[in-house]
Amino acid sequence: MGRNFLRLPSVSGRSSFVYSIIACSNLPKRRSIVLSFGHIMTQNMTLEQLSASKCFEGEQRVYRHRSGTLNCDMTFGVYLPPAALEGKPCPVLFFLSGLTCTHENFIQKSGFQQHAARHNLIVVNPDTSPRGVEIAGQDDAYDFGSGAGFYVDAKKEPWSKNYNMYSYVTQELVDVVNANLPVVPGRRGIFGHSMGGHGALICALKNPGLYQSVSAFAPIANPTECPWGQKAFAGYLGSNPDDWAQWDATHLVSQYESTPQELFIDQGAADNFLAGKQLLPENLLAAADGNDHIQTIFKKREGYDHSYFYIATFVAEHIAYHAALLTDSA
Repeated sequence: MGRNFLRLPSVSGRSSFVYSIIACSNLPKRRSIVLSFGHIMTQNMTLEQLSASKCFEGEQRVYRHRSGTLNCDMTFGVYLPPAALEGKPCPVLFFLSGLTCTHENFIQKSGFQQHAARHNLIVVNPDTSPRGVEIAGQDDAYDFGSGAGFYVDAKKEPWSKNYNMYSYVTQELVDVVNANLPVVPGRRGIFGHSMGGHGALICALKNPGLYQSVSAFAPIANPTECPWGQKAFAGYLGSNPDDWAQWDATHLVSQYESTPQELFIDQGAADNFLAGKQLLPENLLAAADGNDHIQTIFKKREGYDHSYFYIATFVAEHIAYHAALLTDSA
């Protein structure tokens, strides 16, 4: 099958390229230009479509693009529900995957598409780290380097050139999606699993108003206090505890003073990583109890583990939760 290239779509039926372009400077970790009608573009907004499969009357696609934030090619999944295929703008929901995953795991194992189709949500799921970069040691362990970007912006060399997944998810990918897909402006949610649950929580807590809904399956809720987080933060950020705290959802909840935020936390009771003190949701819940600006919904699922069988069982509930906050039918 041939590969297709997707360009910036037209605005109100006219070519978007007739609009004036204004140079924009002083934007961290990305080079951007601003179109006069309000869109922000990264340096290269062209998407290469790698695949498309009909699914529940919508379409599951995979795209690749050149990321200026990560300095490499990145691949991500997009589910377009039936309404989006008809050209109708839809809310968008981002899913962040966990350790060792690529964009493929969530697409193939969760069964989310039927529920996204029902609620007419566009769902975007990126990879979990930069790919195709040359860094010594990045493939030596499952919990650091490739497949383990931890959704932070690295400060230490040699990681800082490429491992900026936080800025990629919250800035560049949002801009690419806004420019190329029929999304409703300002109707955006985020959720994730494990490392990706950690990512979803910190992306929302560090950017009040960017996401109108947030949920997490078995998140690494207090990474500064668990082995996974301590290893990743030391490697990407260095030894300063102050640098670690700003990427820890529990710490962010304890300090949060902005627009009231609701967090939907889901946890399997038979999760071996819960028993192994890698996740620590109890610490986040305790921090939230002491902050009137944070409300939590916590659901503990008896008998369920950390796997995609657990996610597939409850993903419909999560998508319905986001749809209620993102759509007019709420």
